[in-house]
Amino acid sequence: MASTKSKIDSENLDIKTFVNDVLGTIDQEREKEIISRRFGLFDRKETLEQIGELLGITRERVRQLEKSIIAKLRSKAEQAKIPHLNEFEDLVLEKLSRVGELSRVTSLSLALNKDATKIDQSRVAFLAELSQKLIVLEESDFIYLSVGNSAIFDEKSIKESISKVIKAVTKLGEPTDIEKLSQEAKIADSKRSEAISSISKQLASLNGKWGLVKWPMVNPKNIRDKIYVILKENNKHMHFNEIADAIQKSDFKRKNVTTQAIHNELIKDKRFVLIGRGIYALKEWGYKKGTVSDIISEVLRKEGKALHRDEIVKKVLESRYVKETTILLNLQGKDQFKRVAKATYELDESNLAVAE
Repeated sequence: MASTKSKIDSENLDIKTFVNDVLGTIDQEREKEIISRRFGLFDRKETLEQIGELLGITRERVRQLEKSIIAKLRSKAEQAKIPHLNEFEDLVLEKLSRVGELSRVTSLSLALNKDATKIDQSRVAFLAELSQKLIVLEESDFIYLSVGNSAIFDEKSIKESISKVIKAVTKLGEPTDIEKLSQEAKIADSKRSEAISSISKQLASLNGKWGLVKWPMVNPKNIRDKIYVILKENNKHMHFNEIADAIQKSDFKRKNVTTQAIHNELIKDKRFVLIGRGIYALKEWGYKKGTVSDIISEVLRKEGKALHRDEIVKKVLESRYVKETTILLNLQGKDQFKRVAKATYELDESNLAVAE
């Protein structure tokens, strides 16, 4: 008993030993084989067809046997005849209490053992399946494989809560912190809201903000999306070297990108506007593509009258991060700009068409 207790207290739970001891309560080798293969306890999970072919029985017979074996194990669990299950339950419930009483199996497994493998995840799900104190949600197109506290949740309430959160996110229309999202979804406990959100495949989070998985700001899928997130989060124009450095320091899953790759994507994507030498901003901030002379032309056209060069410089610098001398050289060296008084210029419409 002492050695078991030490295992339970450890942050590196020996889940393999637990599972082997549970399988030891099954008398028939064929039944052990079915459970081991169906749950992926020692290798990848196998289908009913694959197991049936291996054992020389039908798919339906495998399904019946699996159902029967699990029922017998649950019956033993109720009678406290499953080794380590009570200790496992207590530890899992303690971990769940820290994260809103519900967790993806991937996260829960790592909480039990920091070196947990994919097979360890299958073992955790298997043991949880035997417990009355825990609820297991099977993976689907909408939900990750998850474990929850059955005293708090049932499958129906979880799915209803996920729908509430998705509806709230959609209504808010932008990435939102979990506290505000909880209020909108009318879920009192923000930690529980986060737990519910984390098991949904329709939701994602980044930098403490939650949103729909299709939103780049919470689920950037490529380099361009990551560039967008960095610029949006910093809320200012940045040099492509700065952007590359910020991506390397970010929480993105994949962040090993080259500076050249960043620069190439900035050039290709219409969301980004070059406003200086290697400096980019977001188009949605009001920036437009074009050379310095294009911006000067736009300024003069918008004003509809001649402007002093200082005024032109001031207005151009609102949308371009360049040196004043660059603006002056364009103003003085391009035929589409005509000086009409001392240091005062207007558009020369006759030369403008040629220049364009």
